[in-house]
Amino acid sequence: MNSDFLTMIGLGGIDIGYILVGIAAVLLIVLILLIVLLVKYTKIKKRYEKFMSGKNASSLENDIQGVFEDMKLLKTNTDRNKKDIRILYKNLEKTFQKLGIVKYDAFNQMGGQLSFSLALLDENNDGFIINSVHSSEGCYSYTKEIKGGTSAISLGAEEERALSIAMGSSAK
Repeated sequence: MNSDFLTMIGLGGIDIGYILVGIAAVLLIVLILLIVLLVKYTKIKKRYEKFMSGKNASSLENDIQGVFEDMKLLKTNTDRNKKDIRILYKNLEKTFQKLGIVKYDAFNQMGGQLSFSLALLDENNDGFIINSVHSSEGCYSYTKEIKGGTSAISLGAEEERALSIAMGSSAK
């Protein structure tokens, strides 16, 4: 079957059956796409109706304003918490965080190692060493200031070991 129209557009030699099968395939694809779109539309419509159930424009506006106010409050609280945390960290630098203790027998006469050297340091290795010496006549305690991990006064062997332990090198 020859068509004048097909001949006019340059497709006169093509069988019209092929054209009909092509049109049917295109229609089938369009029908499948239409069904997919209808399913998606139905899902979106259900979600929209659920969202809008019992609400009008003013109640939605109030809900949105409430969300924004909550966000502002959360931002304010977060900023305040950050500031408080910075203050805590700054204060924490000054607290004693490092500890080193060495027990020893000062005069090799009293058993039980009752003498000790205790080093207490902050984050910057500033602090002090307490040296408590026990003897048969009594107990004597001394303190030495530590700045940056060193002392202006010479340290005894036990004090050096306590300072090393506190600063993290457990050299004995």
